[in-house]
Amino acid sequence: MSIQALKKVRRRRKALRVRNRVRVGNVRPRLSVFRSLTNIYCQVIDDVSGRTLASASSRDKALRSTLSGVRKTDVATRIGAAIAERAKAAGVTQVVFDRGPYKYHGRVKALAEAARAGGLSF
Repeated sequence: MSIQALKKVRRRRKALRVRNRVRVGNVRPRLSVFRSLTNIYCQVIDDVSGRTLASASSRDKALRSTLSGVRKTDVATRIGAAIAERAKAAGVTQVVFDRGPYKYHGRVKALAEAARAGGLSF
């Protein structure tokens, strides 16, 4: 097995470990975060029905114009505020934070703190 394949397997295992810890015995929606090198995406997912209740990303056309020339951490902060606003519009105030394979640091932490400041509780 190549090194890239091993890295993918380890990353997937870590994400599943976090996700299983979040899902067990939980009825609250899950705030899932994905970050790429240039963008950040988040969704509020209802695992019981398997539906996405709200989503926001740095590629949204509504947010894109306000994000140009801004640091990645500040972009994550704005996306966190946007997901909180959209989740509250969908009637969701309590979520479980699913950071995936990422450490709670940097952009992921900035998004989580902005979502909390926007009214989501987790």
